[in-house]
Amino acid sequence: MKKLGLIGFPLGHSFSKKYYLEKFQKENIQHIDYDLYPIERISDFPSIFTNKDFYGVNVTIPYKIEVMDYLNELSDEAKAIQAVNCIRIMHSAEGTPYLKGYNTDAYGFEESLKPLLEVHDKKALVLGNGGAAKAVIYVLDKLGIQHTLVSRTKQTDNFTYDEINASILAEYSVIINCSPVGTFPNIAESPALPYEHITAKHLFYDLIYNPEETTFLKKGKEKGARIKNGYEMLLLQAEKNWEIWNS
Repeated sequence: MKKLGLIGFPLGHSFSKKYYLEKFQKENIQHIDYDLYPIERISDFPSIFTNKDFYGVNVTIPYKIEVMDYLNELSDEAKAIQAVNCIRIMHSAEGTPYLKGYNTDAYGFEESLKPLLEVHDKKALVLGNGGAAKAVIYVLDKLGIQHTLVSRTKQTDNFTYDEINASILAEYSVIINCSPVGTFPNIAESPALPYEHITAKHLFYDLIYNPEETTFLKKGKEKGARIKNGYEMLLLQAEKNWEIWNS
């Protein structure tokens, strides 16, 4: 039986496993399994990909960067972003594995964002500077949308949350939450922004999908902003993974 799976640590509830197993059942896809592989050290990864039955894995926290040391090749977007969430595993006739890394988060984000954009959406604030922000920034560059990071500590060319004011929010109409603030179970939390200055011209995009409507999105919605959570992004990247693994 062919094998697919997700590596990371720790691994609790997995969107990916549920999604693919339901897909296999609905589409009558047989002789393929998808499972979770929590590995405490990235050095344990070879024990998975040297198995000839494996032909693809997803990668989640904390290994999206570290896993690149084990890859033979990176796709263009993975090379630019310097983070990988999808790996295609090919085996030679002799059984030697060849691994190519992709970043399908970028594809999912781009395709879910584009229909929401309006003519005035020229600048974006990216909340958080972790790994998720890398794919977002790659897409914003690709779409020609200027962007500035917002984080708790001051660094070169970024804003701190304390610096965000009415004039900045009037200039930046797109606000993307790449931080974990507001994730279940801490659903009452939201990024520290002056929401009183949000208008109907703003677009709030939250990479979080649990809860479906975060406090961040609710506060934007109350001011008339367009809102979007990260669920469609997940669906799109999942289908892109499947396309890559079976191309």
